[in-house]
Amino acid sequence: MAVKRGVTARFIAISVVIFIIALTIAPPAQRYFTQRAQINAIESEIAVRKDRLEQAEIELQKWRDPNYVKSQARERLHFVLPGERQYIVVGVETEESAEEKKEMPIAAKQFGSAPWYTKLISSIQLAAFN
Repeated sequence: MAVKRGVTARFIAISVVIFIIALTIAPPAQRYFTQRAQINAIESEIAVRKDRLEQAEIELQKWRDPNYVKSQARERLHFVLPGERQYIVVGVETEESAEEKKEMPIAAKQFGSAPWYTKLISSIQLAAFN
């Protein structure tokens, strides 16, 4: 007895059913995986923003301390308390300042640490005479 091996009607029917099931499931599966990727991206963004918020709250707590505000005013704005004298040493170059000077843009080198209004007036004068 010879057994005939080939494509049978049963195999074709099962193949068609599997193909139809695959076509039915494919679009929802694609949407599912796309939405999972979007959810993961949003969750990571939320985590980053929570970290930023925590850092901002820490910074806010620092600025609520009057001693911190006073130290920042002294350091950044060169404020002094009544009765104090402030001395600013000019012309002393350290290795750190030499490195900063190399990395500094040309515009900053031109005017140095002059106040903003001096830079503004100088740039107007340069533009007027050129």
